[in-house]
Amino acid sequence: MLWACVLLPQLALDGVLRRQPPTEAPLVLVSGPAQARVVHAANRSARAAGLYRGQRLTAAQALLSQFAMVEHDPEDEARWHRLLAAWAYRYSGEVGLLAHALVLEVSRSLNLFGPWPRFESLLRDDLKELGFRHRIALAPTPHAAYVLTGVHDGLAVMTPDTLRRALLPIPIARARLPDDAAQALPSMGIRTLGQLFALPRAGLQRRFGSELVAQLDRLAGDEPSPMENYRPPDTFEQRMEWTHEIEHVEALVFPLRRLTGDLSAYLAGRDGGVQRFELELEHRSGPPTRVTVGMLSAGRDAALLFECARGRMERLELSQPVVAMRLLARDLPPFVPAGRDLFDTRPTNAVPLEQLRERLRARLGEASIQHLRRTLDPRPELAQTTTAGVGATHAISLPRPTWLLHTPRPLRGPAPTILAGPERIETGWWDGGDLRRDYYVVRTAQGQCAWVFCAPGEQGGWMLHGWFA
Repeated sequence: MLWACVLLPQLALDGVLRRQPPTEAPLVLVSGPAQARVVHAANRSARAAGLYRGQRLTAAQALLSQFAMVEHDPEDEARWHRLLAAWAYRYSGEVGLLAHALVLEVSRSLNLFGPWPRFESLLRDDLKELGFRHRIALAPTPHAAYVLTGVHDGLAVMTPDTLRRALLPIPIARARLPDDAAQALPSMGIRTLGQLFALPRAGLQRRFGSELVAQLDRLAGDEPSPMENYRPPDTFEQRMEWTHEIEHVEALVFPLRRLTGDLSAYLAGRDGGVQRFELELEHRSGPPTRVTVGMLSAGRDAALLFECARGRMERLELSQPVVAMRLLARDLPPFVPAGRDLFDTRPTNAVPLEQLRERLRARLGEASIQHLRRTLDPRPELAQTTTAGVGATHAISLPRPTWLLHTPRPLRGPAPTILAGPERIETGWWDGGDLRRDYYVVRTAQGQCAWVFCAPGEQGGWMLHGWFA
């Protein structure tokens, strides 16, 4: 087995930063009791000014007079952790959650996504798009991958023999051992995992208990790692809150893009789609403003979800400023990707039909897309009707023109060449609109393909009723 570990060293901070457009202004997360506030995390510009994790807030304010502060929310951090686990589920059916990290079994996934360098590149590209900093390593055991990720970003250990050699120089302080052992071993002169592996197991168990020995066996692969596999939930709910009030719909575009991108990542992880979801715009007082986004078919493309939601948001008039946005998707039908030709000749910037269709519905209204449907009436003028929406059409075995004229008119010019026919249509007696016609497919002198008719049993006096494409 091979396990990939994705370490998320700034999970809480990244969760806050991705709520707002990129900025170079100093920002810190703070935690701790009211009388002993400390810096939980700091962004790049705040770290450049000398702020660091664990620093007293009073000391940070002495170094830097102006910086934004956000309260650290452990529950919010856990939500981001679960979202990334749902994303990782698209790459492996075995995903586990560790502290600020994910591990996923990838030995079988390599057959689908390609060799490890390509697979690693896919993981990094997705995480960069989602806005989370990360470190990645590969090892035969999940706990070894977890340890190696904290020491060597990008390291790939493929075999048990090379795994032990890679673990030997790891410092005890970075080996993620039980706390009591991690604190006591350096004072005993044991500073690397290589020195620890060389000690008698019986003595280690008497001194530190069985947990340390079991942890060493899990690192080396001599004992299986107990881990509960993550399963994504059947519904999606994500919320973004900001410290300021948003008064204009245009300013909601950035958080909307983030939320729909998160929904797309979640759907890809569970190999599903969404056809209907809701946006709740929360205000300081009163009930939230709800926006329902419905699509004609299930989709999960991030650009498509964003376009559909933005089209409906642009027609919204805010009665109150918005302080938070929530996206809820409860109905998640199966997703069937649209078929594509092997040799697709469309230009690279062409918009897929599904995305164009949904964009028109979002901007022009629910009835902007019409679907041609057949009726049971055999008369050509009444054989089809239009309804809102798009659905499957029934195949027509008999030739019918793409462009059917509203009113037939005489066909002028030289006599056409008959290609097919006649097809007799004799109907309409029940409502007084009876007709008797012989229809032909003909080619005109100009080379056009037309649908014409004449009186039964006659060829001449052609009446044009439609053109074929």
